[in-house]
Amino acid sequence: MKEVTVKYKSNKTLEALKDLGKYLGFSVSEPVPSKKKEEIYINGVTVIPGDETIDISELHEIFTGKGINAAQLRSSGWQRKR
Repeated sequence: MKEVTVKYKSNKTLEALKDLGKYLGFSVSEPVPSKKKEEIYINGVTVIPGDETIDISELHEIFTGKGINAAQLRSSGWQRKR
């Protein structure tokens, strides 16, 4: 099946194409909006927002009551080995 892309400015044009398609035997499909989140740039680095559906309840057991803040975690976890 051949495919054609039509660009239009008015929603009335889309409705007219759908009605015309019923009589002439072609189908009109609209693009599905992507669920892609906006990318944020900080100092030229792309920051992709995290997925809020991930269950992090198991991490609470690991870090609760340890007295570790984010700075300590970064310095101990990502030290460069020389």
